[in-house]
Amino acid sequence: MLTMLKKLRKQRKLTQRELADALHISQTSVSKYERGESEPDLAMVIEMADFFGVTVDEFVRGIK
Repeated sequence: MLTMLKKLRKQRKLTQRELADALHISQTSVSKYERGESEPDLAMVIEMADFFGVTVDEFVRGIK
């Protein structure tokens, strides 16, 4: 999931700050998610998957 977050963010050419602003979270949270220091709760996983237009399964499993 964490690698998928970074992959999708980079495909959209978004900075961590831009993604954080779009999701209404801190840039620090995005950074921690991408580095594996923290994991988003289920509601945030759903919001991220919706934002990137992928299913939760694709997002969590890294499929796409």
